[in-house]
Amino acid sequence: MALLDLTPDELLTTTRSVRKRLDLDRPVPLPLVEQCLEIALQAPSGSNRQSWHWVVVADEERRLEIGQFYRRAVRRYLATEGSCGTLYREDPARHGIQRRVADSVAYLGDHLARVPIHVIPCIDASDAPEYNEAGKWGSVIQATWSYMLAARARGLGTAWTTLHLTYEKEIAELLGIPDGIVQAALIPTAYSIGVDFRPAPRQPLESVLHVDTW
Repeated sequence: MALLDLTPDELLTTTRSVRKRLDLDRPVPLPLVEQCLEIALQAPSGSNRQSWHWVVVADEERRLEIGQFYRRAVRRYLATEGSCGTLYREDPARHGIQRRVADSVAYLGDHLARVPIHVIPCIDASDAPEYNEAGKWGSVIQATWSYMLAARARGLGTAWTTLHLTYEKEIAELLGIPDGIVQAALIPTAYSIGVDFRPAPRQPLESVLHVDTW
C-alpha cells in the first residue's frame, strides 16, 4: 500500500486520536496491521527485553463482547468529576475543546464493537524489575505509538484508550490472555474517513519548558 505523502514532522503532528472519523464499514486487511506491528517492533525497549505482546482482535463476536464492556466503562468514566469533559471550566476556549473530546469519547463508546480491528498491546509483567515501572511501561508505550504512526502513514485511524481496563480480567478471559500478561491499552484501528488531519491546539512550549532548573 502506498504511504501518505507526509514529512516526518507532519506525520508526528497529525497522528490524532481518531474516533468519529473511523470507517466502521470498511474491512482492514490483517496483513496491513501486521505490517504496522513489524514497524512497532523496532521501537526501543528497556534493556532490549522486547517483552511486549500484541493481541489483534478481528473476530466480530469477540469485538461485540469487548464493545459491551467498553460502553459500560465509558459511561461510568464520563459520569465522573475529572473526566475529560469536565476539565478547565475556568477557560471557556479550552473547556470547549474538552467537551468535544468527551463527545468523541462517548461516540467511540457506542461504536467500538463496529471498529474492524482492536489492537491490544500487552507487557509481560514478570519480565521487568519491580522498581522500574517507568521502564516497563515506557517500552510498550513507545512501541504502540510507533504502531499508530505507521497506521496513520497508511491511511488508518487509531486512538489510544485504556478505559477497557476497568474490565481487564473479563477481557483477558475472553481473549485467553494468560496470567502475568498485562494489557497496556486498546487501539481501535480502521481506515480513516479522509486523511486531512491537522496539529491539535496545545499549550505554549514556554508554559511547560524548564531549562537546567525548574
